[in-house]
Amino acid sequence: MNIGVVVFPGSNCDHDCEYVFKAVLGQDVTMVWHKETSVAGLDAVILPGGFSYGDYLRTGAIARFSPVMHAVKGFAFEGGLVLGICNGFQILLEAGLLPGVMLRNKSLHFICQDIFVRVENGATPFTSACRPGQVLKIPIAHADGSYYTDPVTLAGLQANAQVIFRYCDAEGRVTPEANPNGSLDNIAGIRNAQGNVLGMMPHPERCAESVLGNEDGQLILASMVEFLKKRLPKMVGA
Repeated sequence: MNIGVVVFPGSNCDHDCEYVFKAVLGQDVTMVWHKETSVAGLDAVILPGGFSYGDYLRTGAIARFSPVMHAVKGFAFEGGLVLGICNGFQILLEAGLLPGVMLRNKSLHFICQDIFVRVENGATPFTSACRPGQVLKIPIAHADGSYYTDPVTLAGLQANAQVIFRYCDAEGRVTPEANPNGSLDNIAGIRNAQGNVLGMMPHPERCAESVLGNEDGQLILASMVEFLKKRLPKMVGA
C-alpha cells in the first residue's frame, strides 16, 4: 500500500513519518508537496508535525489553505484514512476536519518531553493493536497543544467515543497533574464522527522502534497498516 506524507514549508517530522512507515513497517511512501492538487493513488494520508509556514499567524492557519488540503478534505470525506500529528492535528482543526481549537500551553512555554496517554477507544483504525485502557509512553513537542472546544461539542465527543487518547500518569490515572498543557478533559487525541480522521498531539513516529528505547508509537501506525490490509481487498473487489 502507499502512504502519503504531506510536506508543508516548515514541516520537520515528515521524514520521520516516512522512515517509520517505509523502513519499520515496510510500506511504500509518497512525499506529497503542499502545492499538489491530488492525492489519488494513496491509501492513507499523514499530516506530520513541524512548524508549517513557521507557525506565522496561527498554528495551522496558513497550511489549511495549501492546495493539497482541498484534496485531503475530499479524501477524508470519501472515507480515506487521515492522521494528523501535532502540527498536523492543528491543521485538521483549522481545516474543519476535526472540531475544536488549540490554545497556548497553560505554562505558556514550549514543552518537549515524554508523557503518558491512555487509550480510550481501542476499536478504531488507529488503535486496534492497543488494549482499551492501555497506557502508552509517547513524546510531545509543542507550544500550542491545549485542546479546547465548547461544552456541547465536548459532550458529543464524549458520547460518541471520539476521544481516543487522554493524558494520564504511568498508572493510567487521568488527573490534572498528568495534563502537560491544560487540554480540556485531558484530551490528547480525537477522531471525527466517521472514525477515519484522527488528530493527536503526541508523536508516535518518534517512538516506533527498539533502538529508541520505546516502541509504543508503533502500535498506532501499525494499526493503520493492518486496517488498510483488511480493507484493500474489499475496495479492489467493489
